[in-house]
Amino acid sequence: MSLLKEVNDCKLNGICGGCAYAGGSYEAQLNEKNEHIRNLLNDACREMPEYEGIIESPIVFGYRNKMEYSFGDEKKDGPLTLGLHKKRSFYDVIDVDCCKLVHEDFNQIVKVTKAYFDDLGLTYKDKRSHLGFLRHLIIRRAVNTGEMLIDLVTTSQPLLPVMAHNLINNVTLYDKDKFDQGILEASDAVNVYGMNEIMNEWKDLILELKKKGLIEGEIKGILHTVNDSKADAVKNEGTTVLYGEDSICEELIGLKFQITPFSFFQTNSKGAEVLYTKAREYVSQSLSKDATVYDLYSGTGTIAQMLAPCVSKVIGVEIIPEAVEAAKENAKRNNLDNCSFIAGDVLKILDTIEDKPDVIILDPPRDGVNPKALSKIIQYGVETIVYISCKAESLCRDLIPLQAAGYKPIKACAVDQFPWTKNVETICLLNKEK
Repeated sequence: MSLLKEVNDCKLNGICGGCAYAGGSYEAQLNEKNEHIRNLLNDACREMPEYEGIIESPIVFGYRNKMEYSFGDEKKDGPLTLGLHKKRSFYDVIDVDCCKLVHEDFNQIVKVTKAYFDDLGLTYKDKRSHLGFLRHLIIRRAVNTGEMLIDLVTTSQPLLPVMAHNLINNVTLYDKDKFDQGILEASDAVNVYGMNEIMNEWKDLILELKKKGLIEGEIKGILHTVNDSKADAVKNEGTTVLYGEDSICEELIGLKFQITPFSFFQTNSKGAEVLYTKAREYVSQSLSKDATVYDLYSGTGTIAQMLAPCVSKVIGVEIIPEAVEAAKENAKRNNLDNCSFIAGDVLKILDTIEDKPDVIILDPPRDGVNPKALSKIIQYGVETIVYISCKAESLCRDLIPLQAAGYKPIKACAVDQFPWTKNVETICLLNKEK
């Protein structure tokens, strides 16, 4: 059976919110994305730039290098699930252990993790009551190196099992008679057994997968992160290394990049090589050995380090401190001494940088550039801006004030970083009109 048929026949089609295009061909989705970007640019630009069309992803299955799974249930008070949110649902989580957008290593880890905590009877953090223990499972697997990082995210609340009989029978310090008499709760048994024992048993199960040959990748680290925030998002409030290291290494365009659990890195490594190569092509016309480049929303510093050999200085700004630290380490690893990275909000940090830019690279999150920050960026009056966007609607919104300030969109293209989903990356080259 071909992978295309397996995606189209996926048991979660129409239920999972992941594969928007399942049921059709890859060529059909490329054509749809291409026309969507073309139309958006045509509507947003006073004069349509040279549109180079869409570049397909080098790989269309198993391309995702990161997944963030949620613990929950598919229906209220139902059995524990581990996977993704049901399509158009804030509460319901469905089991996802057969996805074709990730390497099979992901699916194996999800299966054993769900089974282990299900057997223990541990609760997940409920969005309504904010009570519960299990939250997320993050898996990162570098496509080009095969290195893997697995991070279990929980609350710091006491472990609350529904009825962990198997666990209780293994606890020698626990008076099982008192449990049978209803004097003690199951949670007391788990607390006696201890958090460390549970985390270590889970860790050992993951490592056993590798020993049995069920995982191809190299497990570099297994982590436990605590997150007590009410928001349904992963926030690092303390991470413990259960095994190995707290990062992995990926290689792109001849450079090495350290990736931590929460640092931003393009989801599709092979596609990122295409994306950044095209971005370098767009910006190269304005680069010189004495140029200073701003890489705003720089993540782990991928673009900055790619451009560093061609210019005098690159300054990256990124709001996530962990990503900035990784970027600094990456620059050292790649023997680049003309890159500097600053942690903070672009809006505020721009006021503190003494070096003025000759070229600006923008790679903002999905919502685009803060309007106030965009005004400051425009005031530099640089000749060239290259805008990389994972949401073309945000790019086209920002093109309006950029054009009003005299920046003309010269060239644009789309890069399919996310096969089988509606998302697509767009790159736009803008030059200051004289």
